[in-house]
Amino acid sequence: MAQGGSAPTVLILKLTRGKFQTNGLRLVESPHILTLRQARAVSRNSGGHSRKYLHTGQMLTRPAKYLWQHIRYIPLWTALTYSKWRGFDARARSLGNFFGWTMRWIPLARRRFDREILRIYPDMDRSDRLKLSRKMGQNMGRTLFEVFHNTQFQKGLDRFHISGPGLAVLEKARDEGKGAIIVSGHFGQWEAVRAVLKDRGMETGGVYRRQNNRHYQRLWVRGIEQGGKPALTTGPRGTKAMIRHLRAGGFVAILLDEKTVDGEMMPFLGFDALTSLAAARLALKYNVPFIPAFGTRHENSSDIDVEFEAPIEPSDPMTMTQAFNDNLSARILEKPDQWYWLLRRWKDMRQ
Repeated sequence: MAQGGSAPTVLILKLTRGKFQTNGLRLVESPHILTLRQARAVSRNSGGHSRKYLHTGQMLTRPAKYLWQHIRYIPLWTALTYSKWRGFDARARSLGNFFGWTMRWIPLARRRFDREILRIYPDMDRSDRLKLSRKMGQNMGRTLFEVFHNTQFQKGLDRFHISGPGLAVLEKARDEGKGAIIVSGHFGQWEAVRAVLKDRGMETGGVYRRQNNRHYQRLWVRGIEQGGKPALTTGPRGTKAMIRHLRAGGFVAILLDEKTVDGEMMPFLGFDALTSLAAARLALKYNVPFIPAFGTRHENSSDIDVEFEAPIEPSDPMTMTQAFNDNLSARILEKPDQWYWLLRRWKDMRQ
């Protein structure tokens, strides 16, 4: 109820794109619909009388939000648990097949994949796209299962084939008490890189983007921490923690192929895409090696080629990051089924 003669308030809840959202506050005697920011202003100006209604509405949305997160988690939970009695490789292959089936038969997934793949391969026919999307789904499903069960995944190091001059550079940095930045992408099994380093006494922290679904977030953070601590989230707080870790001689692995709103438009697979320069800036500022490393999966297998490339020469953030973009682009063009094409890498790109 309203107090002091003020108008009662009604909270409007709206289901948009599968998420319950607060659309604003409506004053009963007013025809105007307020945005959430305006509603907060009304709350401040009214001495707080509206604030409790806003808080109540947010509490009302919480059960709906949790329910929706549970519903969205059910398919993954089912795929992860129905074959628990099987061996690790068989379960990883099973989740890969589930993701491959999803990419082949679910229209929403197919459309997202086609939108991105046709940008790079405009002449690829439908049958080839279907085959490629299925193979990509199988690879990503296996990779996700291995990330979610990272401790057990690291027991399979005998199936990793390790090469490249960057590994010796990292060992030298460790011996000198110096930090390092390892850059990779959502290509093959990127966690194999950290598994190799951890096995050789170079535990490497991982940077991740926070998941909206709390179930995915729990699995994701647990897997990253099993692969190597600390698990660092993107954003100001995570950046500060990463700087402290680097200055203390720690190693950090970053996947640089995600779009960042504060990035620079740089060529990636022949098209401009928002790309973060933060990793290269940190490497220059703290004088640490900036090393590309990749885990390339053998055909539908747990065998992985782990390659530590030579450090990218220090110059400026744009040049260094572009060198990485070109490197990853070449790998994707060579093995397009190994890259996760659903990142929306070019979404909202500037013309």
